[in-house]
Amino acid sequence: MDPELMRAAALTRSQQVRAKADRPSKRSNGVDGDDYPRVYARMLEPTFTLRAEGDKAGMLNFQGYASVTDTPYEMYDWYGPYEETVESGAFTKTLKKLNLDVPLCLQHDSLRRIARTTNGTLRLSEDTRGLFVDADLYPNDADVLYIQPKIEQRLIDEMSFKFRIVEGWWSDDFTQFRIVEVDIDRGDVAIVGYGANPHTQGMTLSSARDSAAPALIRGADLISIEDTRPRF
Repeated sequence: MDPELMRAAALTRSQQVRAKADRPSKRSNGVDGDDYPRVYARMLEPTFTLRAEGDKAGMLNFQGYASVTDTPYEMYDWYGPYEETVESGAFTKTLKKLNLDVPLCLQHDSLRRIARTTNGTLRLSEDTRGLFVDADLYPNDADVLYIQPKIEQRLIDEMSFKFRIVEGWWSDDFTQFRIVEVDIDRGDVAIVGYGANPHTQGMTLSSARDSAAPALIRGADLISIEDTRPRF
């Protein structure tokens, strides 16, 4: 991030933003002209094995982090670059919602869902690292069949999530924005093609909830965010 560019953007922002709680306008990660901000989770050394017995026999298990908290990443608004951070605890309230509805999708395509919280195939939780994704996938699903070889060949290795900002604050100099609370109900977590920020933890695809399945592989931090929903 260019310090001079950031300072110039912050100066303009400080003159335009009415209050420190105002949401960033036209949030973007500045990658390939994409207006949708993303912070990604990368899949490292993915494996595919089928469970031979038990309640989830024959299913694949997918695990990873769709967001890493307390880790800054570069973003852009109308005025230029700034640093954004999702604070630890930002997911606490939204994950406690009754009937939380969040699908696991391919490239944020709402019709290409491979798991969902409402039918019990997707479980989301927040730990000291970030938003943890744990999903059981049907191996004969067309989208699972599509994505599996691409993950195995390391052609696709990233995630993101779609959300709405509930609370966030600018720093005194308007160079940083900290997201205090998000709402992911009717948003999504997604396997996506490209990342923008090198801050993440790996994921695995393995036999569903099998004690012998490979553990989550530690890797370079990489998070993922996409905000296309209406703001408050």
